[in-house]
Order: sequence, then structure tokens, then C-alpha cells
Amino acid sequence: MNTKYIYNSVLVFATLLVAFASCTPHEDLIEELDISREFAPVELSSIIRNQTNVELNWTTEEEIIEYYVVEASKDSLLFDNIVSTTEVAPNQVPYTLPLEGETLYSIRVKAISNRGLDESTYAVTTARTLTQQLFLAQEDGDVLATEVMLRWVPNSAVTKIVLQPGNIAHELTAQEITDGIAVISNLDSETEYTAQLLDNTVVRGNITFTTGIDLGDGILVTPEEDLFQVIADADAGAIIILDGDYTAQIGTIEIDKPITIQGLKSFDKPKLKVSFSVVTGATDISLIDLDLTGDVGTELTDVVRYSDVGNFESLQIKGCNIHTYNRSFVAGNETGAILNNLIIDDCIVTNVITSGGDFIDFRNSDVLNISITNSTFNNCATSRDFLRIDAAGNSNNTGKTCNILLENCTLYGISNTSSNRIFYVRFVSNDITSRNNLITDTAVEGYSDNSATDETITFDNNNYFNAPTLYDESVARYDNTNTYETLDPGFEDAASGNFKVTTQTLIDKNIGDPRWLQ
Repeated sequence: MNTKYIYNSVLVFATLLVAFASCTPHEDLIEELDISREFAPVELSSIIRNQTNVELNWTTEEEIIEYYVVEASKDSLLFDNIVSTTEVAPNQVPYTLPLEGETLYSIRVKAISNRGLDESTYAVTTARTLTQQLFLAQEDGDVLATEVMLRWVPNSAVTKIVLQPGNIAHELTAQEITDGIAVISNLDSETEYTAQLLDNTVVRGNITFTTGIDLGDGILVTPEEDLFQVIADADAGAIIILDGDYTAQIGTIEIDKPITIQGLKSFDKPKLKVSFSVVTGATDISLIDLDLTGDVGTELTDVVRYSDVGNFESLQIKGCNIHTYNRSFVAGNETGAILNNLIIDDCIVTNVITSGGDFIDFRNSDVLNISITNSTFNNCATSRDFLRIDAAGNSNNTGKTCNILLENCTLYGISNTSSNRIFYVRFVSNDITSRNNLITDTAVEGYSDNSATDETITFDNNNYFNAPTLYDESVARYDNTNTYETLDPGFEDAASGNFKVTTQTLIDKNIGDPRWLQ
């Protein structure tokens, strides 16, 4: 009975629908809108390029629009302080608008018709520019122990340079402004300074540099001297300063005390063909501004290896060019060796091919804090893990955490097989961050496939090109954010080790080793 009522209801509804349709008057299909003005531009967007340029983009109508009017105003959508008005042809979009730094701009765009219609209403957006950057990249020899030469765009409207720390003010002469060059002296050695270029109170550039070492602070060793003996005889805390080519002295340097081994000139690094073996007593080691190469024939296969027990405070490797080692970059396999801080900064590491070991490889030894920043790794760990930290050392399961930071690095062709990982970390408690890194051209299995590796790795603002497994959700540890890019960086010549980035978005987002973003 219920089924019959349903069928009857459907039949009545269908009959009424047909009757209504047959009574509706016929209307012509509207094929063209009758309008008196052009439509406002749609999908208007703004992106900051090179600190103070605003790239504007919108959907164009080349067939019906003569040009667009772009206006920029120094206010919050009031447009009562218009500082720029520009006519932009449809084929000029995207359009880059140069503006002043550190300013909030309201920007609006309207369309001007070529078919006799009135101009459109405005599409509106906003953009806040960054600090202007008139400083130019530093050249070899610009930064010395107590003096710096700073360069900027010649003939710019600038008045002075202020350095911090010390609030050192240098008033620019007319000639310096014309040349775009100033030399500032009487600085402290081995000090990080920030220079600010000003036009009265308006900031027009910032740059950071670190002065070199003063010979008065250390022991200068010539290539003719026995480098191995000088290091063996040095006092704890000594600073060994090198200048020249030492590659005739081949072997492993044993370090048993706190020591700094540093190149005299960061732009002309001394050349060494050595490896370093760290033993008890070497609590703090700094290797700075060196050019290090290995040698398989003489078993120089590791750059640095912890070979003895001890509580080691720090190993700093900074400003070094490192290449052609057959096994590991930094390694420890000695039970009872505990390194608290491993710091790698501003290095270029090439062809450390990890035959018989991983790239950074701590198995029975422990390392508790790892910071890898502003560096390039080219063709390293080609068939092994980039970073391996095992759970076999004395610190494991004692409440300590292994903290790992990988930031602003360029990794090319690393761990380049489907069984390798970037972070193969099994230390029971570990906390990992990967931020602002450019990783390309690798078939790596993923960040990690091990259940002990940090389940909530912090990812932010990375770029993966030809490296799909690093954001593949089927992999145990992958970049699961919406902050990463997959852009081709457009390296100038990767085959010869030139990783200068030509893709503007990556430059603007500060992704990769900063040396290649300038």
C-alpha cells in the first residue's frame, strides 16, 4: 500500500512539472552582457622581490584593454598619499614596481578600455617592502683583521655607515658616495659586525661580516715548518695560523688538547692534505678557513674522527672547503666518546663519498647537539646516509636529547639511492629541524624510515627539486607542511660546483646556502 502511494506522488509531480514548463514563455539565450564599463582586474596579487620591488600580477584581457593604471600609496587603503602612478600594457604583466624600503603600500589597478567603454573600478592589494639593499657582495680581500672595505651601488643617495657593535659611525665623503666604496679601520679582529648604510635616518642597506684573525693572537706556521710537530708541541688553547700550501705534508694530525687551526685569509685558504684524529683532552677544536683534501692512498679517508674516550665540548668547522675524502666527514665509533656540540657553518663539502661509513657517522660514540648551517654539500654520501646517529653510546637512554638543526644549506646529489636517509637517527630522544634548505637531484629513500627518528620533525620553507621522496606521504618521515616549494633552482653550473640560484622565488624566500643567493 505505501509503495503505491509513492508511485502516485511521483506521477503527479512529473505531470505538474511538464505542465509548468509548457506554460513558460520562450526567452532568448543571453550571449553578451550589455555593460558600460570594463570589469576590474581579477586575481590581483603582490610578491616582494629583491627587498623593495613589488611584483604585481593579474588576469589580463589583451583584446579589449588598452592599458592598466597602477597606483601605489603610502597608507592603509586610503589612497590619499599616492606616490606612484604607472601605465602598464597588458603584455607587461607581471609588472615589477620599484618602491622604497620598510614601507606599507596600498596598491590599486584599473583597466582602460580600447573599445569605448568607461574605465573599470579598482582592484586593490597591499604590500610591505623590506629593508632596501644597496650593499654589493664583498670581494676577496675586502675583510681583513682590523679593516673592512664596504661596497654599494655608486652615486646612491647615502650619507653614512654605522657599524655594530661599538656604534661606529663613518660619515661618507662625496668621493666615497660617487665611488660606492668606503674603508673603515680600527676594528676588532675576529668580531662579527653588522654595517648599516643610511640616507640620514632611512636604512638603505645591511650587511654582516666577520673580521679576520690578528697575527698577534696566534702562532703563524709557514709551509716550510713541520706542521705536525708544531701542533703536537702547542699549548692548550693555542691558535695555529696557516698561510700557503702545506699539501707536501701528508698524514693524520692527532689532536689531544683544545686548539684552533685557522687560515690567515678567508679568501685565500691554506691548503692541507690531512685528516684529524681526536683523542682524550681535545675538549674544544676549531677548524676555520681551511682547504682540506683527503688521500685514499695514505688512508686519509675521514676529515675528523673521534678515536678515544672523553667528554668533548665542541668541534667547530667553519668557512672550510673540504673535498675528496673516501669515507666520513665527521665520525665517532668509540664507546665513551661524547661530543656535546658539533657546529658546521659556511662550508663547501664536495666528493666525500662514504665508502665504508656514513657522512656524519656516530655509532658507539655520541653527539648531543648538531648545527649545520649556511653550507653546501655536493656529491656527498652518494650511497650512504647523510647523518647517522645510533643508540649505542653511553649517553643513550639517560634522559639526554640529540638536537639536530639543518638550516640554509644546499644539498646536491646527497644520499642518492633508494635505501639511504638524510636523518637516520636512532638515539632514543631526538629533536630535528630542517629549515630553509635547498635539496635537489637525489633518489634518497626519504628523511628517515626509522621509527626512532623524531616523529614530529620541524619542517619550514624548504625546496625539493628532483627529490620527490622528501615530501612523499608514503615515507615514514617526510615534509608534511604546506611551506615547501618544488621549484627548479636554475643552478648556473652544478657540474662544476657553481650552485648560484637563478630562480627569483627561491632567492626571495632565502632558501639554500646564502652564498648562492646573492
